[in-house]
Amino acid sequence: MSRKVLVVGSGGREHAIVRQLAASEQVPTIFCAPGNPGTASVATNLDLDVMDFEKVVGFCKAEAIDLVIVGPEDPLIAGISDHLHKADINVFGPGAMGARLEGDKEFSKEILASAKVPTASYQAFSSSHAALKHLDNVKLPVVIKACGAAQGKGVAVCSDRSEAEEFIRACLDDQQFGGAGLRILMEECLFGPELSVLIVTDGQDYCLLAPSRDHKRIGEGDTGPNTGGMGAFAPVKLESTMYSQIDSRIVLPILAELRRRDIPYRGVLYVGLMLTESGPQVLEFNCRFGDPETQVVLPLLRADFLEMCYQTSQGNLGDFLQGIHEVEDIVPQDWPGAGASSWLRQAVVVVGASDGYPGKYIKGRPIDFPPEVSDDRWVIQAGTKLNDDGSVVTNGGRVLGAVGTGATLELAQGIAYALLDETHFEGLVFRRDIGKSGEK
Repeated sequence: MSRKVLVVGSGGREHAIVRQLAASEQVPTIFCAPGNPGTASVATNLDLDVMDFEKVVGFCKAEAIDLVIVGPEDPLIAGISDHLHKADINVFGPGAMGARLEGDKEFSKEILASAKVPTASYQAFSSSHAALKHLDNVKLPVVIKACGAAQGKGVAVCSDRSEAEEFIRACLDDQQFGGAGLRILMEECLFGPELSVLIVTDGQDYCLLAPSRDHKRIGEGDTGPNTGGMGAFAPVKLESTMYSQIDSRIVLPILAELRRRDIPYRGVLYVGLMLTESGPQVLEFNCRFGDPETQVVLPLLRADFLEMCYQTSQGNLGDFLQGIHEVEDIVPQDWPGAGASSWLRQAVVVVGASDGYPGKYIKGRPIDFPPEVSDDRWVIQAGTKLNDDGSVVTNGGRVLGAVGTGATLELAQGIAYALLDETHFEGLVFRRDIGKSGEK
């Protein structure tokens, strides 16, 4: 009997999750709430308010759902997993206590300090007057962050004082990010290549998926304002000593600190790192799969994704990992769970966005998709919806992602860009340099 799975969310991350679940040999029955036209090709979309937890629990009980995978941060921060646990429904995603790592950046800094994990020094402010006064003593550039979850847009790297003042006022006075920006962090600016690490954990055992690199700025050459992510590639090849540093200096102490505080965590913990000259330092936490990192990390899995999530939700990740055998010679030796991913392939996703994003943009533009996809290229839908006539139209800033895979990074890049060149809608914009920051 195949398992029934409910995926919560409607973006590109959720389409990637549903697509990977559908590849399971278990042939699961998949529901997605609310989903998008992309998820509808392999799952049943539901008109279900995912923030109405009683209705979500009711649906899961009525359909005998075996596993819920929560994609976006808002329901996790609000405690959807806690409600599901109380109803004895298996869920892949932390409860509200664990999700606070993303929902409260000041709290995440406290966790890092207690665990003695390297991160940027900072000050927190809820008053623009105090924050602007502190600018007099700050070395530029400076990083300013909304303390709450702001869909990846509540961060600014400010190179001069006027830019910093503008962002501070946007958060604290103009409330551009709503409640998420009513308190801010002002951090020292770290330098080096960034790295995204996805930790799958049941609170005791853990597995590190293939490391990836996201391109957050809207413009080529990493210019312009931050976005939710304009593309990503994986795996990122690291110096051999870096794998062990990330595990021993970052991952192990963080998970140990969560256990020390009795914060249960079953799901994925995203750690954004800066690989500085002095070693890896933590930039941020997410309490869920990254977007667009998920689009390139999941296709590299050798392990059954459905079974990995299910066993994690049951607290049996360690037993599951014991059944995975490394079959590739280049698997990093100091990367726990490395055998769960393929290191002989590369994956690249290039995001196609609406002109004007991350500012104002127009919705409702018809999309022409490529006539066919294959095992090495496909389109992930994110900000899309079905029009009244059954056609797919734009419905967001980041509309879709063109994914390419290949034996080399260059080959995967070429495949992804060729696919995006065959995809059309009015106002389509994208970066031409995804993956070209190289492997560092």
